Amino acid sequence: MLQLLLGPSVIFSIILCVHVVRTNQQMYWLWIILMIPWVGGVIYVIAVVIPELAGGRLARKLGETARDTLDPHREHREARTAFAETPTVRNQSRLAAAEARLGRFAEAERLYAGAAQGVHADDPVLLLGRANALLELNRMDEALHLLQKLSQDPEGRTPAAALALGRAYEALGQVAEAETAYDRAVGRLPGLEALGRQAAFFARTGRTAQARDLLAEMDLRLAKTNPQFRKEGRRWRDLAAAAINS
Repeated sequence: MLQLLLGPSVIFSIILCVHVVRTNQQMYWLWIILMIPWVGGVIYVIAVVIPELAGGRLARKLGETARDTLDPHREHREARTAFAETPTVRNQSRLAAAEARLGRFAEAERLYAGAAQGVHADDPVLLLGRANALLELNRMDEALHLLQKLSQDPEGRTPAAALALGRAYEALGQVAEAETAYDRAVGRLPGLEALGRQAAFFARTGRTAQARDLLAEMDLRLAKTNPQFRKEGRRWRDLAAAAINS
């Protein structure tokens, strides 16, 4: 009888709204669920409910991607609040990373530099975060100095650091060093950024055939990529294609 009176769409929305409140989710989910019947509910189930039930790494990543798409400033708000309440190095680093994801590289660099003091002066996460922000600010000499310092620490010799080092060397015209660094990063980093940047590097140094081979490989990988992550992959594919066609 209740189903006949309310209809399945209303019941579905009510159940999800109760879940939002009881599990202390962001209140904007209530608006999404109620204002976009069925569609909003399905988005909530994919973004929140399934990751909670599945608990796996992929499920959590899918949920985070869906939430970030709907609310790209969510992590920044939460990081800013956490740092304001508890100004630890960890929270400062988290806020710096959130600033960088929003393209606010000057603020990210300032926060990373402020965190990398005292006993944390050689922290690999802080050094790499600051170096990447410096690369985006086109302060290549400073970035290279930090990355070379980072490479002296075994914990700092990561694929992500190798990719950053390749970018710095390339920008400063040190082609052989850049190629070595890109080679270390490609194949060891998840996603398509390293492959895309290496393809662009090949194109800019006159090795168009090699660049096109990497572009073809990226297209094959994109075809097999989960749709949730395809947009990020296309970003690096397009970067490579632009360098090849320029």
